[in-house]
Amino acid sequence: MTQINQSQAHFDIIIAGGGMAGSLLAWCLLSARPELRLALIERQSSDKQSSERQNPEQAQSPQPASFDSRSIALAAGSVSLLQRWGLWQDLGAKASPLKQIWVSDRGHFGKTQLTASEYQQAALGQVLEVEHLGSLLNTKLSAQPNLSYFQPDFITAITPAIDQQHIQLNSGAELSANLLVIAEGGLSQSRQLAGFSVSSDDYQQSAVIANLALAQDHNNTAFERFTEHGPIALLPLSGQRYSLVWTVARDDAAGLLALDGPEFTAAIQQAFGYRAGVFTSAGVRAQYPLTLRRPNEIVRHRSALLGNSLHNLHPIAGQGFNLAIRDIQALLLALNDANDPGSYPVLRTYQQLRAQDIKRVIWFTDALVRGFSNNSRLVALARNAGLAAMLLCDPLKRPLAMQAMGQGQPYAKY
Repeated sequence: MTQINQSQAHFDIIIAGGGMAGSLLAWCLLSARPELRLALIERQSSDKQSSERQNPEQAQSPQPASFDSRSIALAAGSVSLLQRWGLWQDLGAKASPLKQIWVSDRGHFGKTQLTASEYQQAALGQVLEVEHLGSLLNTKLSAQPNLSYFQPDFITAITPAIDQQHIQLNSGAELSANLLVIAEGGLSQSRQLAGFSVSSDDYQQSAVIANLALAQDHNNTAFERFTEHGPIALLPLSGQRYSLVWTVARDDAAGLLALDGPEFTAAIQQAFGYRAGVFTSAGVRAQYPLTLRRPNEIVRHRSALLGNSLHNLHPIAGQGFNLAIRDIQALLLALNDANDPGSYPVLRTYQQLRAQDIKRVIWFTDALVRGFSNNSRLVALARNAGLAAMLLCDPLKRPLAMQAMGQGQPYAKY
């Protein structure tokens, strides 16, 4: 990583956003094409990156915390890509394999189970604490001579030209690039400056995040349990711990955060039940409002969206970062050995590779939210009949399993 000077004011690619998606993209680009000149613009100062928490599936603000102690569920397909990109070799020992997933509807008969052995896999995926990925990326990027950081800084103006984008930063620096990739988060300011319009649906829910300690082993089992107030997800971590994502009505989140440790532990135990065992304590908590945001375009003139700036999802199925990894792979494929990273053929290919996958995952997660947050008896009967049918009939369950494992994307070459 280098310090900027006047001679480096033009770049092949500028990445707005230095969080997980932006930093991972920078590493992948420089690994595939080390001759590229890259700039990474990160609004938050580096000393805050390891101390602040961020929503697991969407950014709360346009100042994303790059890395923290939260956890992500990586689908098997995402793990395969991280292996290909030379990262998983240093991460695998720190991850917890996901060998089975239980999906149930509390208070109803419907449930289904996904197991890795059913699909001849060692694991359906891996659960990784984000700080490990962040530390590794920071180390690797610090050794890249063709990467320039602007931090803390952010874009204040974007002026398009025929063959480049001109970018003004808050610090006063003036940059240009053949391609601007915006990976800032759900409320990206740069996305708006680049002319992208966004549709939003507020779920009127918040996600409460915490780590839970267990009295027993979790046996590498994850849970997605739907309740009358919203889904509760438990992801297995090392050391008899679960990563909790508890979706509640917006007005209830503040009250849960106000509870002391034992009170909160008792509250989640009562809400979830004892299927996952006994929770003994809870760590630091945070809460994030949940909104679905969908930009109406994936690319514009010499600009591309990626990560949460492109698909800001409900965390109900843990799809957000897995989608971002597929964004990165698609952009790598679109760029290939192109001389002009921001050319129309590159951007058209990227859009074609991503459109259907994103559309399908947004539909899938949104349908889960609305279907399992509905108290209608007819809807409850239908969804529980569906869960029960999947438990008894593998062909009905297979699409859900393929989605969980991140398989079935022909361009991604898993």
